[in-house]
Amino acid sequence: MCNGKCLDLIFAATESEASAGIAQLSKCLETQGLPPHKASDVKIALAEAINNVVEHAYADVTPAKVQVRCRLHKNWLEILIADTGNPLPGFRVPDGVPAPLGSTIQGLPEGGFGWFLIHELTSDIRYEHSEGCNRLSLRFDFPESP
Repeated sequence: MCNGKCLDLIFAATESEASAGIAQLSKCLETQGLPPHKASDVKIALAEAINNVVEHAYADVTPAKVQVRCRLHKNWLEILIADTGNPLPGFRVPDGVPAPLGSTIQGLPEGGFGWFLIHELTSDIRYEHSEGCNRLSLRFDFPESP
């Protein structure tokens, strides 16, 4: 922790470690003062982003570590997720267009909503890939109520 408002966590890029890391980060952010009305949005976006790292960045690559740094300020939160897995396709954040829905329950897609949710729940998303490292930044704004 730094300034009482930063949180750093490093964990192995496995489903179980990711799940435990997401839970720990969510709990710590709430105790650090994340507004309650933003807690669910942050947890969902964080889970989608970290699960993408585990499932896609380290697909066909020996899983390594995921590093997460959260900086919580009075009116915003920034989460930086770093990994050494495969870069995002085209070295850019996907547009976040949801997968088309089928006309029956059996026709519903299993996935394809993660980036849509991340786009909907965040105020800003930035991505860079350099020197073998992916860095995804998610920002959540929560201006003071009048």
